[in-house]
Amino acid sequence: MKKVNGHEIIQLFEQWAPKHLAMDGDPIGLHIGQLNRPVERVLVTLDVNEQVVDEAIEKGANLILAHHPPLFRPLKQIATDTPQGRMIEKCIQHQIAVYAAHTNLDIANGGVNDLMADKLQLEDVRVLAETTAEILYKFIVFSPSTHTEEIRKALATAGAGAIGDYEACSYSSTGEGRFTPSEAANPHIGSANQPEVVDEEKIEVIVPESMKNRVLKALLNAHPYEEPAYDIIRLEQKGEVFGLGRIGHLSEELSLDDFATKVKEAFQVPALRFVGNPHKKVKKVAVLGGDGNKYIYAAKRSGADVLVTGDLYFHVAQDAESMNLAVVDPGHHVEQVMIEGVATYMSAQCASKKYDVQWIQSEIDTEPFQFK
Repeated sequence: MKKVNGHEIIQLFEQWAPKHLAMDGDPIGLHIGQLNRPVERVLVTLDVNEQVVDEAIEKGANLILAHHPPLFRPLKQIATDTPQGRMIEKCIQHQIAVYAAHTNLDIANGGVNDLMADKLQLEDVRVLAETTAEILYKFIVFSPSTHTEEIRKALATAGAGAIGDYEACSYSSTGEGRFTPSEAANPHIGSANQPEVVDEEKIEVIVPESMKNRVLKALLNAHPYEEPAYDIIRLEQKGEVFGLGRIGHLSEELSLDDFATKVKEAFQVPALRFVGNPHKKVKKVAVLGGDGNKYIYAAKRSGADVLVTGDLYFHVAQDAESMNLAVVDPGHHVEQVMIEGVATYMSAQCASKKYDVQWIQSEIDTEPFQFK
């Protein structure tokens, strides 16, 4: 097993939830400490408070990975006789780094909103509110026919040619390549100052922006020519769509009242609020972790019968009621599904890399509300 530092852990995590997915102004990333230290244990938590830091100290965690940024607003001072100040002081004293993944983890595939959709057993799940789409490129490379298959395999292994549920997609056409090596050249085919004609194939593949550099490196490594000819063209069509919230279907229609019970049981909350006729039939369900007040119109436009979200405002509830959109509010804290989700996913990723690091799920309940 390989000993790792915080940078290596976060680099692996950000392959899943990259920073560029986050909403503008969201203070994600490193909040306290540094990542250039060895990490043996990572504590995953929804929130960071003094009790969570005490838990990290007790369990020997070197890194805390949180969903909610602990320093959401700029600090004017760090007074260590305040709860926030003590929390920061303890982290520094015990060399515990704190990293926050907020809306990038909400948006990422398999992130908070997908975990919530899974809890409700939704089917045919897709993005509710698009925030970005991956940029696509077409790679065109000219290869001697003797090396076409080798180059095609190298491109596919690097991630090129994935279209929907299909992998290693490419297109080829044949032709003749012409060149004359100079005296300084070291040609794979031909001789200096002698015109050469070679049977070649043009290979075309689609490459998402996130894999652009990796695919180019694979292309250059696999190509036999000293100066391979290739084009990289940015495309107008969208790649994979990313966004906040998810929308899907229940396997069978339920009354709103029965669905509210399902939500309550799925997220193990003692109580919840809902808007709408209890007898209304619901099947198409939108979910959005945290504060989803801004997204009732997106849910309605998407044809949702009901939106599951937290922190519902009084007047927003009235607006939803007037447009016949049911809303179930189990609270903001149901985002705690990310604790198990992140720990499970990252444990598997680290195991595949043979990283010697343990992922620990926080046991501190940071829900501030009590119900009577």
